[in-house]
Amino acid sequence: MNISDFLSYVKTRQALNTPDIFKFMNEMSDEARRITFQLNTAYHTPEEVRRLLSELFGYTVPASLRVFPPFYTDFGKNITVGENVFINACCHFQDHGGVTLGDGCQIGHNVVFATLNHGLSPEERPITYPAPIVLERNVWVGSNATILQGVTIGENAVVAAGAVVTRDVPANTIVGGVPARFIRKI
Repeated sequence: MNISDFLSYVKTRQALNTPDIFKFMNEMSDEARRITFQLNTAYHTPEEVRRLLSELFGYTVPASLRVFPPFYTDFGKNITVGENVFINACCHFQDHGGVTLGDGCQIGHNVVFATLNHGLSPEERPITYPAPIVLERNVWVGSNATILQGVTIGENAVVAAGAVVTRDVPANTIVGGVPARFIRKI
């Protein structure tokens, strides 16, 4: 399996449960840890941070991307960031299923993006299922929020600090709570 095969497969949202997939995910996790350990264990200029993230993500990230390490991911190759994105410290990207941050997104401290879910029955718990997370333009996610798999957050929406987002968020709205619920329109 290679990165192209894997990225095509996860778009189907089928179970990640074959020996080839497990082997590939372990190899990619080792690479992601190598790069994130380097990123997170010393001071780096913004340019150095972007260089390391480009290596981690597998493409040249925009010069306008700002990330305050530490930054965590267990895959790294399925994260897409637009222009003028800011990611604050201690964010966790479980990006196997894909995380897209549109132009102008602002991500607070300790935000978790979780694109995998497990089977519910005990026999199926070792099996994971991917689904993408998409933040459209100008989304602001407050500190300590968690965004779960398959969620799309609409343009200009705000996710309150500490929220757990389990379903799509319409554009120009504020959501908060556990699970996140509509608070008001912007």
